[in-house]
Amino acid sequence: MKIIFAGTPYFAASALAALLKEHRVVAVLTQPDRPAGRGMRLTASPVKQLALQHGLPVLQPATLKTEESQRSIATLDADVMVVAAYGLILPKAVLQLPRYGCLNIHASLLPRWRGAAPIPRAILAGDSETGITIMQMDEGLDTGDMLLRRACPIAQNDTAQTLHDKLAKMGADCIVEALRLLQANRLTPVRQDDAAAIYAAKLLKSEAQIDWRQDARQLERAVRAFNPFPVCHADFKGVALKVWQSGLCNDTQGEPGKVLAVDKYGITVACGKGALRLEILQRPGGKAQPAAQFLQAVPVKAGDNFSIN
Repeated sequence: MKIIFAGTPYFAASALAALLKEHRVVAVLTQPDRPAGRGMRLTASPVKQLALQHGLPVLQPATLKTEESQRSIATLDADVMVVAAYGLILPKAVLQLPRYGCLNIHASLLPRWRGAAPIPRAILAGDSETGITIMQMDEGLDTGDMLLRRACPIAQNDTAQTLHDKLAKMGADCIVEALRLLQANRLTPVRQDDAAAIYAAKLLKSEAQIDWRQDARQLERAVRAFNPFPVCHADFKGVALKVWQSGLCNDTQGEPGKVLAVDKYGITVACGKGALRLEILQRPGGKAQPAAQFLQAVPVKAGDNFSIN
């Protein structure tokens, strides 16, 4: 099949790599280069980097709403457009250009977790599973008919990063399978139940501030959900410490924010219910470290208090 691929981050690059093995990708759409790194140099997206390695034409319009960008897509005469974490809105005129329309690789079991951040939201909510949905795109926000769904269990130690990596591979496998079924005319569209839809809002840095009055179980989920971004943080004696990994101490109780115990395995802090053991931490200007190393630079003792905001 002649495919236009639209995507930007590593999640999308996994799918593009899989498609290149079986189909003819006639062009790639990706976000314009963005400043990145300490030097803030303009950097190509992972999808663009992969496309250039394979000698593919790359289009980087700032919007798809202009006649110029739509003409560029129309001249490609594609059978289908595959979209994965692209980051731009596809207007109706673009959705109708390919013969089979536009198929989206979405990282949730729709209609649960429509929107920008389905992976961390699933972890934060305590879901036992998530997955991949291949969807026929329409003008709504992840509201199109479902063409293929595959479930993925969420492990107790999954972070947003580890779950992302699992779903990136699953998404690549699913879109290859969906296109095979499409070519064989064996895909059956299924309408989403809008009443069951839940929106996965974009992550905000303010959400990552630890509130020790919350249940330790919810805070442990937050630490995993916000790893690698925006990373949970807590104020200790005026210093913002990032928490990269934590564990539960449900049988321990105390005044929220109070340090109950300190050992080489972590710093145990009382929560509104239970306690949280901080296992990998990072101080400003430093690297993420296991508790035993972190404590050599930042002295913390039982009886100390983290700030309650």
